[in-house]
Amino acid sequence: MPILKTTDLRKQYGTGDTAVHALDGVNFSVESGEFVAVVGTSGSGKSTLLHMLGGLDRPTGGSVSVDGKEIFSLRDEELTIFRRRKIGFVFQSYNLIPSLNVYENIVLPIQLDGNEPDEDYLTQIIQSLGLESKLNNLPNNLSGGQQQRVAIARALASKPAIILADEPTGNLDSKTSQDVLGLMKVTGDKFKQTIVMITHNEEIAQLADRIVRIEDGKISGGDGA
Repeated sequence: MPILKTTDLRKQYGTGDTAVHALDGVNFSVESGEFVAVVGTSGSGKSTLLHMLGGLDRPTGGSVSVDGKEIFSLRDEELTIFRRRKIGFVFQSYNLIPSLNVYENIVLPIQLDGNEPDEDYLTQIIQSLGLESKLNNLPNNLSGGQQQRVAIARALASKPAIILADEPTGNLDSKTSQDVLGLMKVTGDKFKQTIVMITHNEEIAQLADRIVRIEDGKISGGDGA
């Protein structure tokens, strides 16, 4: 069974002649352990799709299943808890808490859930991403590439069912982008993590196991499953 599946997923903004169909009947699935890149131009619907996959916004119609759970059957509070436990996010803007050091940022979602981090697992992640010497640093003392590695470590730390990455190299130069994406792929493989990455960059998309294209709110080419 796929770890992630959408069925006839739709998102409409506005009504009547001015309605915008940001997602127009998307059927899409991802198997456990896959690294899938969703490629599309600006306005194609790719960011809207990621927000739906992560339960950050509710669809107009259709469904999203993560780890066997139909996420939009959950009330808002339940969905927040499910998202914290089952979905890791890596955003273009890093979204680190500036007043917390690297280690505190990495373990924050785990602690918000009232749990203790698996220190052995955490050490493996930190070493894999080369962050051992940065754990006491605040985010503003790190380079963009280092901040994004912290964001990847944070996403991995809670052992989610899936990681969703939204243009994760958008704020990085080309060499740093390749380094960060390479690390994401290596750590994903090492920790058997499922990753869905949204990008407009064809070169970066080539690092994924599978490329899915979205255009005008529809998955094109019949390669959604």
